Amino acid sequence: MSRIVVALGGNALGNTPKEQEQRIKKAAAALIGLIGSENEIIVSHGNGPQVGMIHSAFDLASRQDDSIPTIDLPECTAMSQGYIGYHLQQGLKMELQRQGMPWNVATVVTQIEVYKDDPAFKHPTKPIGRFYDQATAEKIMSKDPQQRLVEDSGRGWRRVVASPKPIDIVEKDSILNLLNNEYIVIACGGGGIPVIEEQNQLVGIPAVIDKDFASAKLAELVAADCLIILTAVDQVAIHFGKPEQENIGEMSVAQAKKYCEAGHFAAGSMLPKIQAAIEFVETAPGRKAIIASLEKASLAAKGESGTLIYH
Repeated sequence: MSRIVVALGGNALGNTPKEQEQRIKKAAAALIGLIGSENEIIVSHGNGPQVGMIHSAFDLASRQDDSIPTIDLPECTAMSQGYIGYHLQQGLKMELQRQGMPWNVATVVTQIEVYKDDPAFKHPTKPIGRFYDQATAEKIMSKDPQQRLVEDSGRGWRRVVASPKPIDIVEKDSILNLLNNEYIVIACGGGGIPVIEEQNQLVGIPAVIDKDFASAKLAELVAADCLIILTAVDQVAIHFGKPEQENIGEMSVAQAKKYCEAGHFAAGSMLPKIQAAIEFVETAPGRKAIIASLEKASLAAKGESGTLIYH
């Protein structure tokens, strides 16, 4: 039996709770198909649209009603982990019952430790939340100097936060305990809740950990055999979108690094997926990563679809 971490994109889950429920029902069969192939699975997921919705809702409400507090990013991420996990639990359990499989499903609200002196904190670049006009943005920054807002491509001003690298997963032992007792575990949602250690205590910080890097760290720490990153395309391609586009069925870490250096992968989409795959594969001999579409997840696990990255 192989142990697999499966990373779902937040955008793949839709923009509203109803849309999310419907998409998860469709995705459940593909995910459960991985267990049918004699695998243990842990599911991680993005939360881009969802955490933005939660953050914006509290921000707007607090401006209209003083009795409603503003809620910062660590708590918003925790909320998104809870409600996305709830929908995934329902969808996956329904599919397990339909197929007569005995597995259970549980979500772990997951904290991920980062270095407090990570260079990313000096150069926050990850946009979150709603857009503001310049006057409102300047007012927000004057009231809270810790917040940084920048002008975003002519669309208005928006808050930016750091995107530090994950170094440890606080709940890794709980995740392993559930996994060893026939649970499908949902963990590290939205890249996890970033925390730093201060005076022997964990403190949440307003930052966003890249979902793919968090998934790679999760796969490393639970000794997974394979990391599967699910996205909108069946295979990784070079010269993407051009007449000479070439789909890649497999590539070594060395080849993948050369393609990255040559600029074949966009920074906001495929590049972090490739980089996360490389990081995981390099952690131990025999480990592999696959980038594939959600619809063909079970085929990708069998080597019949997707792009394999190996050492």
